[in-house]
Amino acid sequence: MSVFNGFQGMVFEMFSSFDPDLKITPAKGKVFDPTTDVFLEIKSFPEIDIVSETLEDNILLKYKERQVPAVMKGVSDNFETLTQINDILFDGEFILKDEVNNFATLGIGIASNLGVSANSVLPLDIYAPKRNAPVNLSNPISSFSIDHAYIGAVFMISQPVYDDNYMIVSIDFTRELFDYEKEVSALEIKLKDKVNIKSVQKKIQQIIGEDYIVKDLFQQQEAAFKMMSIEKWVTFLMLCFILLIATFNVIGSLSMLIVEKQADIITLRNLGADNKLISRIFLFEGWMISALGAIIGIFFGVLICLGQQYFGWLQLGGSGAFAVDAYPVQIEIRDLILVLATVLFIGFLAALYPVLYLSKKWAK
Repeated sequence: MSVFNGFQGMVFEMFSSFDPDLKITPAKGKVFDPTTDVFLEIKSFPEIDIVSETLEDNILLKYKERQVPAVMKGVSDNFETLTQINDILFDGEFILKDEVNNFATLGIGIASNLGVSANSVLPLDIYAPKRNAPVNLSNPISSFSIDHAYIGAVFMISQPVYDDNYMIVSIDFTRELFDYEKEVSALEIKLKDKVNIKSVQKKIQQIIGEDYIVKDLFQQQEAAFKMMSIEKWVTFLMLCFILLIATFNVIGSLSMLIVEKQADIITLRNLGADNKLISRIFLFEGWMISALGAIIGIFFGVLICLGQQYFGWLQLGGSGAFAVDAYPVQIEIRDLILVLATVLFIGFLAALYPVLYLSKKWAK
């Protein structure tokens, strides 16, 4: 479970380099006006550090004889401070535009498919479908707006959803290409340090109502994180099943212990102990066996996880093909409590069965 936590934390860090703390999108449609009073009010919240406007749409990229579909993401000038884009640059320098030219930052998958790199001499040709124009079947190229941008940088997040699909440009360039004036497809928000994200998310959602959706980072990548969570809990259920099989050893050991202690049982009865007291004694002893095993197991499990976390004993291999060299590990207190509670519960049931079965014989 700690390994799954480690992978989830690693993926979270990857996405946080590109995704904001909070993201506001329309519940219906593609774009909205960010200059209304309600959004001006949100921008003035003391918990908010940076608000960046973004505009996304589908395009076709062409470089020489190669072409690939992509998602153009137009961003404000403060996008560099909103995210950790400089930490994920594979090649080049992040730049949106200068006095003359527009620049694009490509995902490494797109750059590979086009056969380009940062600061390539020739610009990219960008084809965007005209929003309010019918498709001309006799001359399809007339249904596209065409522009170009030079390649300023290439980024790599090690997540195909971005690496293989996204191109970042300035939002002014995107608006011009798609014939928008001030519309955006999302408002991306970075909060100040030590601010409760959930409380701010709820506060914003109450103000903007049901016409808009406010998502935190986990909700922005809900499918990826939900799949990892399902894998984690399926693994936990499999381990619980293995534990249930192992409890037969506890049942057998406790049954043999009760049989061996028949003389002691008789002594206890002579001293005035009834069957309920004797049953509780063996039930408590059987339960303590499971509890002691759980505590020892968790103790050594935590030591192994800490060793893996700090020393990286188990390597992934692959000669650098993975984002990390060793299995990532992250211990969570709730997992420790859950494992302890599960072992104690199953151990109690394992101790209860032989005690109840043999107590019926004592009653006879």
